[in-house]
Amino acid sequence: MEVRPDKRISSFRGLRVYQAVFELQQVIFEESKKFPVEEKYSLTDQIRRSSRSTGANLSEGWKKRRYEANFICKLTDADAEAAETLHWLLTAYQCSYLSKSRFIQLNKECDEISSMLGKMMREPGKWTMKSNRERMED
Repeated sequence: MEVRPDKRISSFRGLRVYQAVFELQQVIFEESKKFPVEEKYSLTDQIRRSSRSTGANLSEGWKKRRYEANFICKLTDADAEAAETLHWLLTAYQCSYLSKSRFIQLNKECDEISSMLGKMMREPGKWTMKSNRERMED
């Protein structure tokens, strides 16, 4: 997936990366329903929390895009949560709670999300709001 800034995006929900994150969180929710009951308060809880936190940090970052440093900070948090999600996916795979093919697919989706977030962090000016002074000069 390519990340492109689009002036028509008025909400974090319009971001391709957010849509990918939200879809992954829902897939993880469904997959984690199959985990053993003894994992309910450990692996199941952790993987659901980290996958949901990725999107939450991205949505917070979108609202903080007036300030480039805050925007990048929240994107960094989102990327860290995506990495944590990948850790828990690997754990689930190693515990035989996910098939190899399912793990490979979810790993690929995590990598794509991290790649999109990385591109946004490398080019924050394409996403952040202009300051009031810059707007008046335009």
